[in-house]
Amino acid sequence: MNSDGKKPARNPNPSSDRPASGPVKPGLPARAAAAKILAAVVDKKLPLDGALDHEHGNPAYKALGESDRALVRAILNSTLRHLPRIDAAIASLLETPLPDGARALHHVLAVGAAQILYLDVPDHSAVDIAVEQANQDPRNRRFAKLINAILRRVGREKERILADVADIPPMPAWFIERLVKAYGREAALAISESQLEPAAIDLTVKSDAAGWAERLNGAVLPTGGVRLSAFEGSIPSLAGFEDGEWWVQDAAASIPAKLFGDLTGKRTADLCAAPGGKTAQLIVAGGVVTAIDQSENRLKRLRSNLERLGLQADTIATDLTKFEPSEHFDAILLDAPCSSTGTTRRHPDVLWTKGPEDIAKLAALQERLLRHALTLLNPGGLLVFSNCSIDPQEGEQVVARVLEDVKSVERVPVDATKWSGMSQAITPLGEFRTLPTMLDMPDGFASGLDGFYAVMLRRI
Repeated sequence: MNSDGKKPARNPNPSSDRPASGPVKPGLPARAAAAKILAAVVDKKLPLDGALDHEHGNPAYKALGESDRALVRAILNSTLRHLPRIDAAIASLLETPLPDGARALHHVLAVGAAQILYLDVPDHSAVDIAVEQANQDPRNRRFAKLINAILRRVGREKERILADVADIPPMPAWFIERLVKAYGREAALAISESQLEPAAIDLTVKSDAAGWAERLNGAVLPTGGVRLSAFEGSIPSLAGFEDGEWWVQDAAASIPAKLFGDLTGKRTADLCAAPGGKTAQLIVAGGVVTAIDQSENRLKRLRSNLERLGLQADTIATDLTKFEPSEHFDAILLDAPCSSTGTTRRHPDVLWTKGPEDIAKLAALQERLLRHALTLLNPGGLLVFSNCSIDPQEGEQVVARVLEDVKSVERVPVDATKWSGMSQAITPLGEFRTLPTMLDMPDGFASGLDGFYAVMLRRI
């Protein structure tokens, strides 16, 4: 009886009878955040960078300390990079498939399996926390024993499981099919495996690449930049950062702006400019640069980056398709919005947030932007069109359609003699097509680079 003499109301859900608060098992908030964010990426197609933003990201992530945030990032990167293999491993241990709608259960299992199979996390810790995570969630509580059994088997049979799933490409099947069609099966599988390798840290330097390579214990790249060896610490702590002598930019991303060569005194436009790495290259090459981007917030970041580098450009926030300057340009760089499928080493969520329909829409947008950009070019002027997709629908096919019916434009083949060490990336048509499997480096340095497409066009 209560103090008022009445019987207490019966809880309609007895299984939820547990303390509302109490000691939280160490590591539980981080794993719970990882499972929530995995669900947001895979089920809701939300970008990982947004979820991990320190100011506007997932609330569960923002509530963590920095060490737990680092753990969440490691778990998510490993899970997303190996997800097809993790899914296959879990499926092989289930007597019957998971119930329809049991996505929350799937994500708990995936996060737990990723820690056991691919991270240096003690098996018992990954299992215990996953079980506790299930007990804390009304959707998963009845599956706690299943989670315990499956993950304990993952730990006991780790070597066998890893061997069994080794031949499963670690990319979604829909994208593997597109890679096979574009590059052949052997190359497609190599590209898929390459996303498991850590991405390098490359710098674009204003000058003296050899000197900066020596100062920073790096190596000079055939693109003219510097690749750092593994190091501990922060980028801003490195020599030359405060003085604006260099900026971080993948070797492949530095290629499009370099295709112009000397731009001294030329009226130059960077049409999708933020965050500004390519804008900086155009300025250093001597161009009188106007940087255009649809987002004013992104242009603020560009201005901040240029300020650190001691560089200046005019900036305009506008919809490129409506941009009609009073004076046309001698050189235009259009690094167009794309699916970013060439950057999966850095952004393993890309292939889980995009699909074939997204690639088709982006290719259509790129074609509209390219056709309009060409109208902004002076006769004899040069335009470089590029993006970081490795799907030809967003690169070669866009340019082929434009060249077919815009007779006032011609392709300018890349001069391979000026690109020693990069001949593998130059196509028979004289376009650049880098793949993550290219650019072997000596011991001590990560190999590979982002997938990129770049072509130079001239207004006749």
